[in-house]
Amino acid sequence: MSTGESFSIKQRSTVRLIPFLRSFRPRSSQLLISVLIAGLGWMSGQALEKVDQDLRVMYTEYTLGVADLAHISADVMRYRNTIIRALTANTEKDFGRITESLPGLRAKIQHAIDRYAAAGIRVSRSGRSEPQDIEALRQSLDQYFSVASMTVQLLTQEWTALSLVERAALRRKAEEHASDNAGPKMIQVSLALERLVDTVADVAKDMRDEGTKAIRDTSLLIVGGSFFVAFLNLFFARQHGRSAHQPDSPNEPEDNSLHSQLPRPLSDDSPQQVPHQD
Repeated sequence: MSTGESFSIKQRSTVRLIPFLRSFRPRSSQLLISVLIAGLGWMSGQALEKVDQDLRVMYTEYTLGVADLAHISADVMRYRNTIIRALTANTEKDFGRITESLPGLRAKIQHAIDRYAAAGIRVSRSGRSEPQDIEALRQSLDQYFSVASMTVQLLTQEWTALSLVERAALRRKAEEHASDNAGPKMIQVSLALERLVDTVADVAKDMRDEGTKAIRDTSLLIVGGSFFVAFLNLFFARQHGRSAHQPDSPNEPEDNSLHSQLPRPLSDDSPQQVPHQD
């Protein structure tokens, strides 16, 4: 097909469309049904968009957040195991090599908590609060790090002591400090992490329930709205049919076209009685 022919076809289509648009006069019932359909679609789209947003939040802030909490727990255990290994170091060189990773582990743990707290933290319907549990975890970690730093400080003094008796005393004091103080603080950290994980699971369950409810309500809205629009369409169609069959004026007589088409007899054409002849 050449360019001229295609242009001619488009021009004819445009010429046909313009009179249609000029003569298009929708009735009020058609406009009402169109508005209802558009409103139903918009409300359904908004509800589905809310569900999609909640699903993204559940993945980015809770699925990945729980993974971060698991990494925090593992890093805290590595920190404690590093302290225990430092207690059994035989030389100052081994002690320095073991403890050099402690500042990096501590910074990694604190950074993971800050990153999780920067996300959208919430309160569950049961009353469990993520901000409170995060603050409790931070306090327990600060207390544990303070106690662990004291243990490392005692071990550092051990390797700088001049006499063997003083070294033995400092080593014994560091071991007692680690078992009597660092152990209970570590248990507090584990309990705080466990409470935070339970709260995260509770909040995620609430978001899942909200998404399920939104999907159910949207389905009911679509089904109910569709039946309502269908009923209105049938109702208006019936009303339009009745109005089309009614006369324009109540005083206007009915159409007697069929009767008017029948020929009426003229006066001369009326039958006359033939006289009786004898």
